[in-house]
Amino acid sequence: MLPQGLALGGVPVLGPLDLTLAGGGTTALLGPSGSGKSTLLRLVAGLVAVPAGGRVIGTDGSAVSGRIAYMAQQDLLVPWRDVLGNVTMGAHLRGQAPDLARARALLAEVGLTEADARKPPAQLSGGMRQRVALARTLMEDRPIVLMDEPFSAVDAPTRHRMQSLSARLLAGRTVLLVTHDPLEALRLADRILVLGGSPATPAEVPVPGGAPPRPAGDPALLAAQAALLERLAEAVS
Repeated sequence: MLPQGLALGGVPVLGPLDLTLAGGGTTALLGPSGSGKSTLLRLVAGLVAVPAGGRVIGTDGSAVSGRIAYMAQQDLLVPWRDVLGNVTMGAHLRGQAPDLARARALLAEVGLTEADARKPPAQLSGGMRQRVALARTLMEDRPIVLMDEPFSAVDAPTRHRMQSLSARLLAGRTVLLVTHDPLEALRLADRILVLGGSPATPAEVPVPGGAPPRPAGDPALLAAQAALLERLAEAVS
């Protein structure tokens, strides 16, 4: 809730908003570049200070800090640790003993082998690096997952596979996905919001029927994609 909106450096970025994310589903956030999508995500993550009068809370009224996993646009793998070490980085930073068996199981879930687990990031393809980043996000086992254009750096076929994989592995979690891709939003989201205006405010748009991940070639999804592209064009003007 931001009753007064949000300004950064004295410049209004987000208008007043009262946004509730449906538990156990995926909300996709789209909008023109500079509309405040990533800022809103970072606000929820606690990486941007909540302005006076605002609050980010769970449905039970408690703070969400400690219940969030964050997957950025870049994979952010550290080069001095192998794949297994990157997946267990959170435990390492907290000074905890990592659950290596669970980490290996998650790597298998995202299609990586035991041999891959011993490789440094430099030996991985872009798609493999994104799968490691997804496994690291799942390793945190948080009920809320924030994703900031997580698949934009990979080629189209890999992106399609990663979308399907994430939909399966994140099912039942509360996901906020920032994306520039209308098709990605329509494939993965239970709810779609478009940020527009200055300062930006969100507006909800219809989502096709069926459970995510929806088939990319579904005529209903393609028609919705065209309508969403027009809506985004309006948000720019």
